[in-house]
Amino acid sequence: MFELTGQTAIVTGAATGIGEAIAERLAHAGAVVAIADLNLSNAEKVAARLGLGAFATRTDVSSVESVSESVAQVIERTGRIDILVNNAGIAGPAAPVWEQTNEAWQIAIAVNLSSVFYFCRAVIPHMRSRRYGRIVNIASIAGKEGNPRMAPYSATKAGVIGLTKSLAKEVATEGICINAVSPAVVQTKILEQLTPEQISYMTERIPMQRTGKPAEIAAVVHFLASPDSSFVTAQCYDASGGRATY
Repeated sequence: MFELTGQTAIVTGAATGIGEAIAERLAHAGAVVAIADLNLSNAEKVAARLGLGAFATRTDVSSVESVSESVAQVIERTGRIDILVNNAGIAGPAAPVWEQTNEAWQIAIAVNLSSVFYFCRAVIPHMRSRRYGRIVNIASIAGKEGNPRMAPYSATKAGVIGLTKSLAKEVATEGICINAVSPAVVQTKILEQLTPEQISYMTERIPMQRTGKPAEIAAVVHFLASPDSSFVTAQCYDASGGRATY
């Protein structure tokens, strides 16, 4: 079940954290995985560790030109793109709205939201021509509930959920399924961008009383990236330890 042999997947932000765990899970299910990350050195290390045909592609997800180049490179190398996982993201500075700078706001939009739009727009024509595709966008519980002192992050993740639902309905009859996954706080390096108070705020609201693990998010993504998810689209799957149940 959830077999991916012969398929090609792009996973953004896959040089570390949740993205790396997703890349590993998809590779072991049989997919050739493109590790798309701005940090090419780390991406190459992940690809080498995974083996199984995985390869690195330097990608600035906030740049439409870089995204287009990476998509073209993957198609040239493998001849296909079956799966896209938009995982790359940043937490941004911890501050109330009145202390957030224009720069912080624009960077959050570029990395967390525009990147998803750019990658989806770039791969959809290819998927439509083959009448098959799976896109999984990594959102956040913050996009549903709104975390204080994280307005840019929360707003952009809400945007990812809206974009997912809209695009999924545009291609629902073409064999392409598009879904989002909303994790609660997960134990990755992105926590280094947050204050202890922010981490405590998020963790205390999880009924399981613990942070998630990257592999636990990857397991949900794996199903949504597989042919087995053929009647699931325009959905947002929570992986929150029970924090959000709507």
